[in-house]
Amino acid sequence: MVPSVANRREPDGTGPEPTRLARSSRRDALLDAAAELVAGGDVESVSMEAVAERTGVSRPLVYKHFANRSELLAALYQRESALLHAELATDVEAAVTLEQMFRALIRGALRAQASRGAALAALRSAGVRNQAHREVQHRRDRTTVRYFGRQAAKEFGLEESEARSAMRVALGAVESVLTQWRLRPTPENAAALEDIYVNLVVGGVERLARRTPTAGTPASLRRA
Repeated sequence: MVPSVANRREPDGTGPEPTRLARSSRRDALLDAAAELVAGGDVESVSMEAVAERTGVSRPLVYKHFANRSELLAALYQRESALLHAELATDVEAAVTLEQMFRALIRGALRAQASRGAALAALRSAGVRNQAHREVQHRRDRTTVRYFGRQAAKEFGLEESEARSAMRVALGAVESVLTQWRLRPTPENAAALEDIYVNLVVGGVERLARRTPTAGTPASLRRA
């Protein structure tokens, strides 16, 4: 950002030295500026010149951190997707039951869709996702499936392989929920979609547990 006037050296050389941001902090500031530019979903508004102007630095300094516009956009997408993943993971890990986990996940996903969905969609449409990004996302997806699968197996007595298969299907449906929300992006619709999604998922898992009970299945879920 533009340094405070209080930090600028006077023309005669007196006064405090300018505060220099650490390299990582400067890089984050540049990405923050790019994120603000693309917040409305217009990725074309992001240029090296626009980022420099918004951050209050010279254009060569932007090039010092990013070789070109494509690299800048790719770094922005990587950071924003990592932040989103961390936020969702924190919410899910605070939950106790499978229902609470799915509710935390879909609520967070809908909240993120409202706040940064347009920006992430614009970045994806710009083709910034490379193979490295895809591999990172695949690893995250596998970790999420295992995490939800362990809870489903523990709570409902499903076999681990069946639990994971069920979780892949349930987690894959998140994008469908977000699509429905985009058709009517209101808080009321978000709340309704959350209930529909959670009830369908948990109800489906309960049905699986009743259909193929194992020794670990809670007695309340078994049929006579």
